[in-house]
Amino acid sequence: MSEQQQKNDEKFQLNPTPMIDDLEKGPWPSFVKGFKETAQRTGKTMVRGVLDQLNYSYETRMGYWKGGVVGVHGYGAGIISRYSMIGDKFPEATEFHTMRIQPAPGLHYSAKSLREICDIWEKYGSGLLSMHGQTGNLQLQGIKAENVQACFDELNQLGWDLGGAGATVRTGLSCVGQARCEQACYDTLHVHGKVLSYYADLTHRPQLPYKAKFKFSGCPNDCTNSIQRSDYSVIGTWRDDIKIDQAEVANFIDAKGLDYLVNNVITRCPTKAITLKGKEMVIDNRDCVRCMHCLNVMPKALSPGDDRGITLLVGGKGHLKVGNMLGSVMVPFMKMETDEDVDAFIELVDRMIDYWSENGLDHERIGECIERVGIQQFLDAVGLEATVEMIAHPRDNPFFKAGEYKADDEKDDDEERDAA
Repeated sequence: MSEQQQKNDEKFQLNPTPMIDDLEKGPWPSFVKGFKETAQRTGKTMVRGVLDQLNYSYETRMGYWKGGVVGVHGYGAGIISRYSMIGDKFPEATEFHTMRIQPAPGLHYSAKSLREICDIWEKYGSGLLSMHGQTGNLQLQGIKAENVQACFDELNQLGWDLGGAGATVRTGLSCVGQARCEQACYDTLHVHGKVLSYYADLTHRPQLPYKAKFKFSGCPNDCTNSIQRSDYSVIGTWRDDIKIDQAEVANFIDAKGLDYLVNNVITRCPTKAITLKGKEMVIDNRDCVRCMHCLNVMPKALSPGDDRGITLLVGGKGHLKVGNMLGSVMVPFMKMETDEDVDAFIELVDRMIDYWSENGLDHERIGECIERVGIQQFLDAVGLEATVEMIAHPRDNPFFKAGEYKADDEKDDDEERDAA
């Protein structure tokens, strides 16, 4: 080892972190191990400082990051500022800001594009990346305010843009869609690109009551977790019958056996909509709830119908305020085949965002706003009719009139009164 290499190793030697070293144990990958490897590989002292501060947080059971304002010219969002409250104690971790970069729709990257991003990030930042945040951002974690503008300029010249942060339309997320999935019922990549391009100004410049997230799933498998994690959940669906290839059904039985079909497909249908006549499958499509189980198990034999479109659910979110909420159906079915269809979708969402912007409270998501004002008032404002698909708990109502059924003891009381 040369004298210079020895000096470099001594310079970037990590400090003892006994409290967080234990997190490297176990069968799962450890972020602590990743931080240490990055610090030693790149020689980034800010990563070492973050490890030191994290170890101290574990000792004191307190967090020491505070927000602030960091941005680039023309943008009011896209960077999460992190300043240390104990920078005098850990000067290497004084700043550790995060840049949110909008990913390609469907998370399609080339090796060349990723290599370019990594080279730029190691030049200006810590070298740590998160792929991806809950909303889908490619998160570049750890940069000083003085380097933010230059880093963004180089990324922007390659076609990358900052994502959402703060009270904005956040970065959208879409599944791989028709690019590689036979279940996709609409072009998630095209719709994602067009919708988020339309809302670019609301993404870059905070002007809403709080955050607004879009997620685009090509089918009810909902691979983007949109129902739980987005204010506007766009899920592909169909409204005609599931297509059945009876020859492939027979091939499936020959390959897997009849017992396998019965035990793993038919009996697992939540609404018991599937029956078997000989080697032919029969589906009562009126009872199908689009759980996707049978289509996932038998993709050659079963496929979505031809009359395809999307279902729009509104109001999904994580914790804060009233707690976790799932999206509620606002539009049971809407075609999404042409640019005119996408424009109609955007026009509807515009009305929803306008209503929420005028009536929402500070830090109140649209689902919380709807719950507070009542769904009927919201529907009237955005021009939608109430439908049965909007009920919160389907199939819970037995549809009988109160008082029509009487227990045996009540009947006896009636007979005694009649006799008297």
